[in-house]
Amino acid sequence: MARELGYDAGLLSLGAMRDADEDELIEHCRAVSEIIPLFGFYLQPAVGGRVLPFSFWRRFVETENVVAIKIAPFNRYQTLDVVRAVAESGREEIALYTGNDDNIVMDLLTPFRLRVGGKMVERRIVGGLLGHWAFWTEQAVKLHAECKRVAESGGPVPSELLRHAVEVTDCNAAIFDAANNFAGCIPGIHEVLRRQGLLEGIWCLDPKERLSPGQKAEIERVWKNKAR
Repeated sequence: MARELGYDAGLLSLGAMRDADEDELIEHCRAVSEIIPLFGFYLQPAVGGRVLPFSFWRRFVETENVVAIKIAPFNRYQTLDVVRAVAESGREEIALYTGNDDNIVMDLLTPFRLRVGGKMVERRIVGGLLGHWAFWTEQAVKLHAECKRVAESGGPVPSELLRHAVEVTDCNAAIFDAANNFAGCIPGIHEVLRRQGLLEGIWCLDPKERLSPGQKAEIERVWKNKAR
C-alpha cells in the first residue's frame, strides 16, 4: 500500500518481532526491501522497540535496497553500533537520521570518526525524525539549520549551541516523561500543542494514555524557561 501511494521508502520497525532471532530479522528485512526501499529504525525498548546488536546492523546494511536509518535507541553505545556498521559497509549513500530526542543537538553536530580497513572514515547524522519536532517546529527547523551550518564549517562549536543542547534535552525529559519511562510522551506532546493553541485538548485514542503524576508541573517549568 505504501508503495502504491507513492512513498519513497518504508520506515521499518522490528518491535513486533521480539522473539525472532537475527537470521529471521534479516530475512524479514530483505523480504520487505523487495517491495519498497528500506528506512531502518532502531527504536528504544521503552516505547516498543528491541535491542539490535552491531552484528544485526552490519548485516542489515548489506541489504541492497536500504536507503537510510533512523537511530532512536536513546543510548550512545547502540547509536555507535549503527554508525559503525554503516561506516564499515562503505555505503556512503545510506543517510543517517537521529531519533534520539534526548541528544538531538549533539547527534547533529558530532563527527563520527572510525578506523575502517586501515583508514579513518567519518560519518555524520544528516537530519532527524524526532517526536520533539512535533512541537515548537519553527524553532526546530532553525536549530537544525544552525547545527548543519556549524557542522559543515568544520570550526569549533559555539558554547551557546552546547548550552542549547542541554536545554533541549531538559525539555524532552519533561515532555516525553522520561521520569516515568515515557508513559506520558503522547499526551505530553499534546499538552505543548494545546498551550500553543494548536489543539483543543490533550485527548488520546487510548483513554489510558494521560499525563503522569507531576508531568504537567515539569512541562510548566520548561515552558517558562523557554519563554525566557
